[in-house]
This record gives sequence, structure tokens and C-alpha cells, in this order.
Amino acid sequence: MQHWRFGSHDLDLTDRGLIMGIVNVTPDSFSDGGRYLDTGRAVEHALALIAEGADILDIGGESTRPGAEPVEEAEELRRVLPVIRAVRSQTQTLISIDTMKAAVARAALDAGADIINDVTGLRGDAAMLRVAAASSAGIVVMHMTGTPQTMQANPHYDDVVTEVRSWFENRLQLLEKEGLPPERVVLDPGFGFGKTLEHNLTLMRELPQLSVSDRPLLVGVSRKSMIAKVLHSEAMEDRFWPTIALSAYAREHGARIVRVHDVKPNREALRMIEALLQAA
Repeated sequence: MQHWRFGSHDLDLTDRGLIMGIVNVTPDSFSDGGRYLDTGRAVEHALALIAEGADILDIGGESTRPGAEPVEEAEELRRVLPVIRAVRSQTQTLISIDTMKAAVARAALDAGADIINDVTGLRGDAAMLRVAAASSAGIVVMHMTGTPQTMQANPHYDDVVTEVRSWFENRLQLLEKEGLPPERVVLDPGFGFGKTLEHNLTLMRELPQLSVSDRPLLVGVSRKSMIAKVLHSEAMEDRFWPTIALSAYAREHGARIVRVHDVKPNREALRMIEALLQAA
């Protein structure tokens, strides 16, 4: 049994995985930077993702692509808060705030967000753990070495699977000690965050080994450069079908949440895989 419990929510992910739809309110995200920087367009996009079947909307105002420049707190707040408020006023769909800043996370929760998705694993801002523990929010804890500016500068592991799993174990222990119970946490291996192509492929292949304390795994590989490297193509449209293939593979091998740009086809892939798993 795999449950994710936070706030008033008790999500049973044992047999049915969730789709997290991406809403980038940024000018420089790697695949759709600038398309949804306008609040109205971002809200329209978010509602369209819900119509396609998104279970969670992940709204972010700072790109975390390799080499991305940091965004000032005030600017990040200016980008995301109007979108969160507008979306919350129109739907009860779960909203995640994708941020590394404690002040942004706190303000987003106050505006109606339900989940904090921090690519630093609550390590980038000293106040983030306090904000998370004091709230009732769901928490996505992601593994990353370095920062978005440095993470792809020769990442090295002796055994990437063992090291990411050990990091998950240690992180869960620390979070619980600081008042954040494991039941509120899902774990993200951080594909592309301080990993080479070989690291990414190894983590995907060995996904079942990353399961720790029955915490659900979230996988985010949508349109990422690991696909381009395998296909030897930089065309963004060439990453569409491989993303769906990876979502299906990840779900079959234990992931319970996939974070994607294209909701409908990835949702259909999950439902098909789940039908096969239940039939077995």
C-alpha cells in the first residue's frame, strides 16, 4: 500500500498513479519558456491541463534548467501568486508550488497551494524546512547535487542508485526528526539534476531499488535532454513519444507520480499500464 497523506488529503496511490501537469510561469524554461509568462495564459493553460486529466498542477516561477540564472524573490512571487489564486478560485485540483525559496512556498500555500515541490530537497533555503514542517502541505523531496548553475559540471557517483537511495533514507530521517512525518513526503530521484545520461538511464532501469519506507516515487523526465542525447536530436517535438514511453516504463517499475508537460497521452499510458498490472 502506498499512501500520500497531507492536509485533508489521503491519496491511495497503490493501484492508480497521478499525473502532475507542468505550468511554467517563466521566460526561460527549457521547453516552453515564455509561452505562459502572462498570468492569463498561464491560468488558461492550467485549466486546459486539468481538462486533460491532471491530478496536480505544478506551478513554478523560476527555471531550474542547467545553468539557469536565479530569480529574485519578489519577481518569483509576482509571477506565481496571481496564477495560483486564479486557479484555486476555479478548481479544487491539487496545486504544487515549484520553488526553492521558503518565502515563496509560504506565500503560495497562503494563496491556495497544497504541495511544496523543492528541487533542493528542502536544503537550498535554511527556512524551507521550518515552513514545510509548520504547514500541513504535501512535500516533494528531490535529489540534486550542486545547484542548477553547477549541477551538470562533471557529476560523479561511485554507485548512483545506492547513493540516491541512501540520500533518501537519510533525508527522511532528518525530516521526521525536524517534525515532518514521512507520510507527507514523496521522493523524486531528480533525473537530469546533477546526473549524466548514464546516471539517468541507470536510475530509471533500477527504479524499484529507490523505494524507501513505502514513500511514493515521483518521476520527472518530460522533454528532458536525456531523450535528446539518446535520439541524437535537439528537436523538442522529437521528445514527445519518448516521454510517454518513459512514463509508462516508470509506472510499471514502481513510480506513482509522473510530472509531464503533455497530460492526456501520459495519463492514458498510465491507465493502460495499470490495467495490465491489475490483470496480472
